[in-house]
Amino acid sequence: MKSNSAGLFFLGLFVAAGVAAGGYFVGQTMYNAKVALNTAEAKGLAERRVKANVANWSISFTNEDESEADIRGLYEESKSDQQTIIKKLKEIGFTDDEIQIGALEYFNQEYRDNNQQVVDESHRLEGTIGIETSNVDIVGKARAQLNELIAEGINLRSYAPRYSFTNLNDIKPDMLKEATKNARIAANEFAENAGVTVGGIRSARQGSFFIRDAGQEYGDTAKIEKDVRVVTTITFYLTE
Repeated sequence: MKSNSAGLFFLGLFVAAGVAAGGYFVGQTMYNAKVALNTAEAKGLAERRVKANVANWSISFTNEDESEADIRGLYEESKSDQQTIIKKLKEIGFTDDEIQIGALEYFNQEYRDNNQQVVDESHRLEGTIGIETSNVDIVGKARAQLNELIAEGINLRSYAPRYSFTNLNDIKPDMLKEATKNARIAANEFAENAGVTVGGIRSARQGSFFIRDAGQEYGDTAKIEKDVRVVTTITFYLTE
């Protein structure tokens, strides 16, 4: 009987010890899980001032006559103006690959009196020339020089150029790295006030990249200088 009693005693002791140990590990697991759920969300901003690398510029020119019989002469005059404009563009520094010549378009209009008799008419040829160049710095100068042709009798119109930045992929990695660093700085400031320490990243959301004309809230094609901006939202673990 004594032998059986001793066996039962030690068996109960081992069971109690096992329950106590299990309770400890369960408690530690719950504690660690609770600490791991303590997080801080912070936003990180990165900005760059960049220069446009592509410019698109359009030019139109018009010739008009009142007589249908002079359409042939109107066409020859338009072709001459076209060649004069192209020659000027090449003198400024644009290449054949950068110059796109549009088709000549014909428009006519008749003006009638109350009896529906034609009292006047107009015949117009309109041509376009487009420029796409990576030499963005000469576009402004070219617009000024091209206006000199107006004094020679060419009826032309120079539209505002559009400046674009297309090298975003080249600066994305560094900007995201900077934004993440700035988010951690913001999280560290919060953690310091709360008496905790910033740990690893739990989750991260990358915001969209925005390109705007330098110093402007809206628009991204009017200026050569651009501002690129991205904001990341990162959730960090906090530890005691």
